[in-house]
Amino acid sequence: MRARLRAVPGYSFVELLVVSSILLILASAVLPLSQVTIQRQREAELRRALREIRTAIDNHKDSVDLGLIGGVDVRAGSEGYPPDLETLVDGIEVLNDASGRKLRFLRRIPFDPMTKSTEWGLRSYQDDPDSRSWGRDSVYDIYTTSRASALDGTKYNEW
Repeated sequence: MRARLRAVPGYSFVELLVVSSILLILASAVLPLSQVTIQRQREAELRRALREIRTAIDNHKDSVDLGLIGGVDVRAGSEGYPPDLETLVDGIEVLNDASGRKLRFLRRIPFDPMTKSTEWGLRSYQDDPDSRSWGRDSVYDIYTTSRASALDGTKYNEW
């Protein structure tokens, strides 16, 4: 009499191998997609930070042009732009206001998501548009100091 083999419920080795292969293929497709997504999120954060600082710089310039701030707080030859980013955070006293009220343009210097710091590249009004060194006369524009470039080939400092 022959012994009869009972079928044991479960998966065979081949089935496990096929499922593992499919999972590896799917994982290899998801990893680059997640890296691109993370890069795009950083780029969006960078655009927001640049917009926030540039708006603060423009508001400072507008306040000087309207005569809200000036006098000893505005350096001659600066064209009304702030001397540094800290001035936008610390604020400047309003002219002809005995209360000592200050106009603040930023709550804090935004974080650069590309360099993971609050260090930004600065340009003064007197610097060349492509200059990578700051003339220290004023802050006319900012850019990230990251060497990375956008995936579509544009540079961050052109935003």
